[in-house]
Amino acid sequence: MTARLADIAAQAGVSEATVSRVLNGKPGVAAGTRESVLAALDVLGYERPVRLRRRSAGLVGLITPELENPIFPALAQVIGQSLTRQGYTPVLATQTPGGSTEDELTEMLVDRGVSGIIFVSGLHADTTADMDRYEQLRAQGVPYVLVDGFSPKVQAPFISPDDRAAMRLAVTHLAALGHTRIGLAVGPKRFVPVLRKIEGFTAAMEDSLGLTPGEAEALVQHSLYTLEGGQAATTALIAAGCTAVVCASDMMALGAIRAARQAGLDVPKDISVVGFDDSPLIAFTDPPLTTIRKPVTAMGQAAVRALLEEIGGTPAPHSEFVFMPELVVRGSTASGPAPK
Repeated sequence: MTARLADIAAQAGVSEATVSRVLNGKPGVAAGTRESVLAALDVLGYERPVRLRRRSAGLVGLITPELENPIFPALAQVIGQSLTRQGYTPVLATQTPGGSTEDELTEMLVDRGVSGIIFVSGLHADTTADMDRYEQLRAQGVPYVLVDGFSPKVQAPFISPDDRAAMRLAVTHLAALGHTRIGLAVGPKRFVPVLRKIEGFTAAMEDSLGLTPGEAEALVQHSLYTLEGGQAATTALIAAGCTAVVCASDMMALGAIRAARQAGLDVPKDISVVGFDDSPLIAFTDPPLTTIRKPVTAMGQAAVRALLEEIGGTPAPHSEFVFMPELVVRGSTASGPAPK
């Protein structure tokens, strides 16, 4: 116990006697000092005594797609930590193929009396989906925020990365390296982020390489947001003569590298690959992946801030908050092949 007191005191920058007073609920400790001691407990991994645990301000639901793509757990972690700091308890509900649907998960969360819900890459991103489900949720008095996807039919705060700018960054980088035939591997066309990436890609191909929108769209391959999807799309793009491929996710980019190697090509000597997300650990692939970094921390914190404003009755504007991505250059891109 003495060793533990000493650790906490050192971490909080106070005396052991002060730590003892806080842990035993004794008076005479300033509020700021008390918070420092409690924060030290959390940092060092000690459980707070029951009497000092903060009562939850309420449950907040977070509905995400599958967690196999590491960008979703990364976003969930940011959102969960932000909610916890504000006194809320996050409840993670994950959609899985053949499992619960978004509507079923929403109903489950509403039945448990959540204070609000954050939807990540949900049906709001699908241009073919019925958006009435969100208005029905609002009619039930449940605040919500929508991440990654936009619909003008839904009155709510939306949080998105700038998908068009992301493609501009990728294409400009590859064109500067001398690539003139650049392909794009993306998901199904019905999703808003996919449509925006195609818009950004075709505009950048026109600006950087003088291609018409039709010529640029001929270099777009639709597939699944998986390693296998990236591999299939890239195999087709290699057959179309592409010397560089931009992928709509890091998982797809790993599939692109696998497709290149199966075709006997070296990355980046023979073909360059750019990912999207900058998922955890992606800097340690072989080769380390050049990618477009999605501003996950800023987006997650903004989603929580917007939701808490909705819960507090002072809603943020019901419009889209767009966050700028950045290009992270690593080892999977290099100069294009010399003209023959």
